[in-house]
Amino acid sequence: MLAKVWGSTVCGLDAYLVDVEVDVAQGMPTFDIVGLPDTAVKEARERVRSAVKNCGFGIPTRRITVNLAPADLRKEGSAFDLPIAMALLAASEMLPKAVLEDTVFVGELSLDGGLRPVVGVLPMAILSRKLNKKLVVPVANAREAMLVDGLQVIPVSSLVEICAILTGSRQVDFSLPAEVAPSKPSGLDFRDIAGQEQAKRALEVAAAGGHNVLFVGPPGSGKTMLARHLPSILPPLRKEEALEVTKIYSVAGLLAERGFLISERPFRAPHHSVSNGGLIGGGKIPNPGEVSLAHRGVLFLDELPEFSKKTLEQLRQPLEDGHVTIARVNATLTYPSEVMLVAAMNPCPCGFLGDTAKACTCSAGEASRYASRISGPLLDRIDIQLHVPRLLYHEFAAERRGASSEEIRLRVVAARERQQERLKEYRVFSNARLQHRHLRKLALTEGAEKLLKNAFTKLALSARAHDRILKVARTIADLAASDTVDTAHVAEAVSYRTMERWATGT
Repeated sequence: MLAKVWGSTVCGLDAYLVDVEVDVAQGMPTFDIVGLPDTAVKEARERVRSAVKNCGFGIPTRRITVNLAPADLRKEGSAFDLPIAMALLAASEMLPKAVLEDTVFVGELSLDGGLRPVVGVLPMAILSRKLNKKLVVPVANAREAMLVDGLQVIPVSSLVEICAILTGSRQVDFSLPAEVAPSKPSGLDFRDIAGQEQAKRALEVAAAGGHNVLFVGPPGSGKTMLARHLPSILPPLRKEEALEVTKIYSVAGLLAERGFLISERPFRAPHHSVSNGGLIGGGKIPNPGEVSLAHRGVLFLDELPEFSKKTLEQLRQPLEDGHVTIARVNATLTYPSEVMLVAAMNPCPCGFLGDTAKACTCSAGEASRYASRISGPLLDRIDIQLHVPRLLYHEFAAERRGASSEEIRLRVVAARERQQERLKEYRVFSNARLQHRHLRKLALTEGAEKLLKNAFTKLALSARAHDRILKVARTIADLAASDTVDTAHVAEAVSYRTMERWATGT
């Protein structure tokens, strides 16, 4: 007897429909799974065998062959346990085949027939809605699947329960666990940061335009604190952005750590010992790395020169293109990586080069070698490069601390709205993503054009640095609600590039 049901597998960020075929035939009792399964899928035969037996159905003592089609698509993970079990019951005539039509089954079986959650349910739910099919998932994955509007989700806790629902002996129970609280703001406030008004202004500009930032300064000047407060002024995720970010976390198996729908922009701060694959993504079947987990949010690299130079160099293409392509023997996958890179570093090994209060103990060669760990091409991709000086006592003790995060966030949101209205024909959502052809259409005053030309010549800027100055200037104009880019906007944007020469020792 032959039976077919629908399962699903995830490759990259997309789910694919899998035809799970089970044939029960005369012959020696065997249980074979074919169709390019990985080890976890092959082990499903033991889980399915025990689960079906312990639920009181019994396993036929015949030759059982499971085929996962299409055969050229690699199948991985434990999500095929449930569809294999359902097809086996139908092929053994213990379940009507008709009730399995137009339904996708996803779930891992325990040996007693209970259902455990699996990763990647959100893209599977999106696929099921697109194909107009119902989706059966473990209860623990139900809220994730229900993020997709217009999809009929059937949450179940065991193999016995889904069989009872499909045969009509039990009604579908849509009751779910207590509501998970949505992600909340961190509680950090810019008003708590003493002094560093220029650095706070730089972060406001960066947040308004999605620009990359590098802070250079002595230990204790507040570089890390400034970076960790950045999410408090970023605009909230739009619904489509939230689904996109949630999809990445679903595939990476990290959604349980963040709740369900991710409503706050991600903030990822990997340690400098992170591997190439951990930062960019990798594995036998490539998984998303930190640069993709920070998509639509912030990737913070503290102590930048301590990261492997090879690892840092791999950031160049993702920062430029907004996506990363990982090629392996088994698969070539592309993950999004539109991030704000925020980095912090000391100016030299001892940390006090250029400090007004403490003398640097490093030789010129040591300082130069330390700065050279950050290559020119990578530095060129960082729009805002700023020296963060030591905090003076009167700044630290001052009662007036400037604008709050909420006040700054309102200005940032207003600037982003102006950008989106202006850039909608380009299909980009921030000034940082503008292409060179778009920048040629910016309205610059005569004085702004002259100042930009002088800066390009005197600072020996690259073409990329020229474009990034224009992007930052356009963001500053947006914060000022100006339709044109004038001299003051360009001057401020240029001031954020002067650190580039000092940090590289040139």
